[in-house]
Parts: sequence; structure tokens; C-alpha cells
Amino acid sequence: MPDIIQLLPDNIANQIAAGEVIQRPASAVKELLENAVDAGATQIKLVVNDAGKALVQVIDNGKGMSETDARMSFERHATSKIRNIEDLFHIKTMGFRGEALASIAAVAQVELRSKKESETTGTYIEIDNSVVKKQEAIAMETGTSIAMKNLFFNVPARRNFLKSNPSELRHIVDEFIRVAMSFPDIFFSLTSNGQQVFHLERGTLKQRIVQILGNNYSSKLVNVQEQTDYMNIYGFVGKPETAKKTRGDQYFFVNNRFIKSAYLNHAVMGAFDSMIAKDSFPMYTLFIDLDPAQLDINVHPTKQEIKFEDEKIVYAFVQSAVKHALAQFSISPTLDFELDSTIQQLDAVSKPFTEERKSSVASSSLYNTFSQKNQAHFIENKSELKHWRDFYEPLPKEQSPQTSDPLPAPNQSTPVSNHSPLYSEMCRQVQEETPLQQMHCTYILAQNDAGFIVIHQQNAHERILYERFIKALDGKPIAIQQSLFPQTMELAAGDVVVLKELLPDLHYLGYHLEPFGNNTFVIQGTPADVDQGNEKTAIEKMLEQYKHFSSDLKYSKREKLLRSLAWQQAIKAGRALSQKEMRSLVQDLFTCSLPNITPNGKPTYTAFKKYELDRMFGR
Repeated sequence: MPDIIQLLPDNIANQIAAGEVIQRPASAVKELLENAVDAGATQIKLVVNDAGKALVQVIDNGKGMSETDARMSFERHATSKIRNIEDLFHIKTMGFRGEALASIAAVAQVELRSKKESETTGTYIEIDNSVVKKQEAIAMETGTSIAMKNLFFNVPARRNFLKSNPSELRHIVDEFIRVAMSFPDIFFSLTSNGQQVFHLERGTLKQRIVQILGNNYSSKLVNVQEQTDYMNIYGFVGKPETAKKTRGDQYFFVNNRFIKSAYLNHAVMGAFDSMIAKDSFPMYTLFIDLDPAQLDINVHPTKQEIKFEDEKIVYAFVQSAVKHALAQFSISPTLDFELDSTIQQLDAVSKPFTEERKSSVASSSLYNTFSQKNQAHFIENKSELKHWRDFYEPLPKEQSPQTSDPLPAPNQSTPVSNHSPLYSEMCRQVQEETPLQQMHCTYILAQNDAGFIVIHQQNAHERILYERFIKALDGKPIAIQQSLFPQTMELAAGDVVVLKELLPDLHYLGYHLEPFGNNTFVIQGTPADVDQGNEKTAIEKMLEQYKHFSSDLKYSKREKLLRSLAWQQAIKAGRALSQKEMRSLVQDLFTCSLPNITPNGKPTYTAFKKYELDRMFGR
């Protein structure tokens, strides 16, 4: 029998290694940016085309490489940072494995240009499928430029598994931000298809955070600074009011390397305990400086997960540092004494207090009752105060309270179908003259002959909106209400990528947005049920909710958008509704194709039978 075990050819071995290192264009971006940082660069430029599928190029002004080093850098297990086994436990650089460039060259066409300051000419190397096609001397400035073209051109099956361009670009932006955030003293820029996405000047850490996450953080950052013999912690956390529904603005760096750690995140969340809502996440950018011998960074292929020698000490230090920072800056739950803007619009504030009105108020018995000395406890029967029992008397139907901000009928274009089986079953006995009741400004009680049903107003409205949005994307676009005074909205670069991806579908759903350059959009129109003046907040909240869904791979892009908009636009628990609004909500709910649950699977109503109530009371 012949021997059957053989050594793999180098090109196949490199492609197998590339499967671990280069999973998508963002993986190459991470490796190339880290190499540029290690080269001592003060300027690093990232250029991508077609979301990195056509081109990923990193240009730096670092120390460059000699001709021999440039050629050796593409060999497997070639590195300048490891000499012996002990070096693995004292690593302070970023890229050190010696497989990045070899892996990139195995699945892409690579062009390398590099020059050392001490040399007169640089080196140009062209590699195709791990094979050097050309090597020659060139004239260039000191530094290195690596261009990776046509990723996975020789592995078409891998290329087919790449996501859409906007999705891949989001991953590239994430990797870019993680490297740029950890080195604020280096200039970074990112250009995508000829348009500049980031231009980050050198500065302080706070300036870099504001550059990346947006100007809204400029006055809402709390400095964290603790130094001990064991470790140092520094960085910033956002004030409680900056907490969001998603984890997007959370960054941990250990020895300037971005890491993911649910354990340390729990420590920060514990420091914010009782300051933010349970389902919210604080913003933080925290750096931990620790002896490399106290941690192991080789537990994950991407080096984003590490192990500490003593996790409990690190946990305690992180939580203590954040708590101390919040306490030092007096960040704690307090009463908000800022004047509500709606108060300024009340008649009592906006209208002048004329002499005529002043004399009218002064002559009232209520005013006299409280203005006479030592007479505050004598409340005249003739005063304008209604009898206390009046508070318990039901208002006549024609005097039912109306909210100043009425809820538009969730499905005005679709009349209520009394022929719907479920509608007939649940609501045919809820007569028009039977008033609906609202409990705790959250639940709607509807009585019928069989008993009654309790409807959760927010869950019900989410279902109604969700089905309306489905119809809009199926060819019945929602009417757009053009803004008389279009608003401009500036977003963080990561959110800009997300919003551009959603623009076509948003147009069907009633949003007319136009790019205005420099991460800015103009809101030209919104659906009619979005309050005027609230358009910007509505879109920002929708984006936050969309990113919250983005981690769930089982939903399509459109499904995430529909669920995000339904949640954002639905009336929330705690809002008082009029009889007309409640009845419209109930009727539209039971004309839905699936009225009993929200898009997320929560119940919209619960039915109670009269005989069950009788049984409870022994009747």
C-alpha cells in the first residue's frame, strides 16, 4: 500500500491559514492598520473600494522596510517581533503572528511599496496567489503602502459568502474606529469609493472620542483616571443621560489592544447601577495598562478575547475606578429642575399679566382665602374649588378628555372590516356606546358580553404599524409629508453607513432624506404621524433600535427596519388616550392579519371570560 499522507503545497497551506486570519475585508483592514501602527507611523490612510472587495489600501509614513524585509514579510510565520518563546508573554505590539501578509497574499492580489529613511530607493513587490510576479526598485517617500486587490479572487466560494457592500463597509468602519480610538496621537483617514468617511487629526483621547462618536458627547464625558502598582485605568465614560439601547459605543482596550469582555462590561454596568435603565447601556472608552505577563492574548484568532491572570482584581479595579469617577463629578440620580419647553407655551406664561387680569384674580374668593393673614385653613364654601366628590363623577360623553397631541388613526386608509372573523369574535359585542377604559395610561379595557379584554396599547400599536409598513414595502408607499423647514441631521460616521443602506426602504415608509455631505442629511419629509419638530429624534431612535436588532442574524435588513420603526413610532406606555383614540386602536388591531402578538412575539391583549370571574367569586 502506498503512503497516503503528503505535505500540502504552500499555496494551499496559505489559503487554509487565510481562512483563520482573513474572514472578510475588515479582517485585512485590522491587520494592515496594526502593522502601520507598529511601524511607528504618525499618519495612516485607509482607502477602500467596493467595501474592500475590490481594494483595501493602507498608506503610512512609518519606518518602512528594506528590500529583504519586504520580501520576507510575505513568508509564513515571518515576524520581527518574536525571537523566543518568552517573547509571547511580553508582547506590547499589535501585529506579531507573522501570518497576516502571507494570508492576505494567498487570497488576493497584493502590491507592496516600502522604503526605509536610510535608503535612497524603495521596493515594489507584486504578488498574485502567493506567487511573486514582480519585484523592482522604485522612487517613493519613506513609509509603506500595501494594496490588497480582488479579495478571494481565487476562492470564489469564499467571495460568495461575503455580505452586501454596506454590511461589509460597516465591519471595516468598526475595525478602523477600534484602531483609531486607541491611538489618538496618530492621524487617521478613511476613504471609501473616493469619498472621505473619516478625517481624524492628532489630538487628545477626548478629542478623538468626539471626532468619532459625535459632538453630542463633547460636554457629556466623565474622566476616569486611576493608577496603582498593579495596573492603570484611564479613559472616559458617558454621563447617564447618554445611555442607549445598544452597546455600540463601548470600547475596552488592554495595552492599547481592543478587546471584548462581558466580564469587564459587567463591572462597568455595576458602577452605573440605579443610574440608568436596566435595558440601557452606558458609553465608555476605557484603557487598561497591565504587565503583559499578567495576561494571555493568544486565546482567540483575532486577539479580541484575552485572559487575565487574576480576573477578580481587574474587575474590582475597573468597577471602583468608574464609580469613583462618577462620584467625583457628582453624577448621580437627581431631580431635573430644567424648565420644560412646553411650559413656556402655556397661557399663564406666554400671555402678559395685565392690570385687568391682576385685579380679576385679586378679587376672587380663592385668592382672598389664602392671602388673609392666618386664614389659610379657612376654605370658603363659595371658593372656585370644586367639591372633592366631583373628582369621582364620570364626565359626560361629550366632555371626554382629549389629549392635546391626538394619536393619528394607525390605519386611516383601511376601513375596519366587520367581516373579519377575529374582529367579529372579539369585538362585535363592544358597542359604540360602551366606553373603553384606560388603566395606568397603559392598558385599554374593552367589555363585551363574553367578558372583557385587556389590550396593551404599545404592543397593539406596534402590530398595527408593522403590518402597515409591510404593505408599504409591498407596493403601497406611505404618503410623505414634506417639511416646511427641512432639518439637518449630523450623525456619527458609523450611523451614516447604516442610514445610507436604509434610504431606499425608508422612502417607501414615508421618510425623504437626502445626503448633505460631511456626515449630514437633510430631512425633507416624514410620515404624517411623526410630530413636526420631532423628525430628527425619531430617526435617531430608529437607528439605535435598528443597530440593536443588527446582532440578530436571523432577521433580514428589511425585517430589522420594520421592527425598529414599529417600536419607535408606537405610542408608549404612560400616554393618556381619548375615547376616539382608544376605539381606533382597538378596531385597527383586530383587522390585522395577526393581531394577538407583536412582531417580537409579545402578546397584544389578554381575554377574560365572564364565567371565569363568576367562578372566582363562587357564583
